[in-house]
Amino acid sequence: MSDRDSVFFRNFAFFTAALTVLTIVLILIGRSVHHYAMDDQSSQLDRGAVHKNIQPVATVNTDPNATSATPEVAVSEAPFGGSVDGQVIYDNVCMACHTTGAGGAPQLVHAEWDARVEQGIDTLYKHAIEGFTGDKGLMPAKGGRSDLTDEQVKASVDYMIDHLQ
Repeated sequence: MSDRDSVFFRNFAFFTAALTVLTIVLILIGRSVHHYAMDDQSSQLDRGAVHKNIQPVATVNTDPNATSATPEVAVSEAPFGGSVDGQVIYDNVCMACHTTGAGGAPQLVHAEWDARVEQGIDTLYKHAIEGFTGDKGLMPAKGGRSDLTDEQVKASVDYMIDHLQ
């Protein structure tokens, strides 16, 4: 083995040993800092809150005579205060796509709507409520707002048809 090889291996061994020592020192420092920080926190830990947070969200009751302890489910109010004002619905939901043509949405011009209007208002309502995939793009059901009522969607369709340019 030449002198160059022995110098390389000596330097390599030195740097490997130095990195190993540095790693061990950093691990020891990290452990001492971690234990110091955790000792401070563990005394403040509320075990009751932890136990409550990890409880299962439901249980199965197989007793046929048991009464239901299920709370009444609150029915959410329709969005926009239940308003069936087509302009309110259009401005807050539909306008984002129908003014820009995003996703192939037809803008409010006769050239883009006349063929659709000829299919009938019921077809327009159906496509707006249930969603529609056409050649130019996709209309998500209720404009992506599943919380809208059918009446609100119909009002926004009527508003759009009445305001074609």
